[in-house]
Amino acid sequence: MILKYITPAAKAVAIGILIASAASTATAESLAGSAGNKRHAVFFSPYLQGNCREAYDAYVAAPGHSAYASTVSGRNIPYFICGLHRNAPSQKQAEEFALKNCEAGLRKYKFRTASACNIVASK
Repeated sequence: MILKYITPAAKAVAIGILIASAASTATAESLAGSAGNKRHAVFFSPYLQGNCREAYDAYVAAPGHSAYASTVSGRNIPYFICGLHRNAPSQKQAEEFALKNCEAGLRKYKFRTASACNIVASK
């Protein structure tokens, strides 16, 4: 007789667990393919040399918190420096590391520019 009442209770618990697990997987979706929060327009000249275009594409493809930083880029600016950090534990940490990577590029190449490194996009 007790078995008759346990079975519906077990079904209700199982359904509750399934609903809870479905809700948690829906909130933990991947960031891959998302451009995230764009703070500045991204422009890559067709004559661009270097790997900043590939770095931006890697940023967009990254599934975790990532950031892309660069000096000012545009049609009239032939060269710029960029920095990237992918799959960090948090968005803030990704932004900090991307800025550090960009600033390291400025020091390495002794790049003289009127602008410093800024976060272009982060997610």
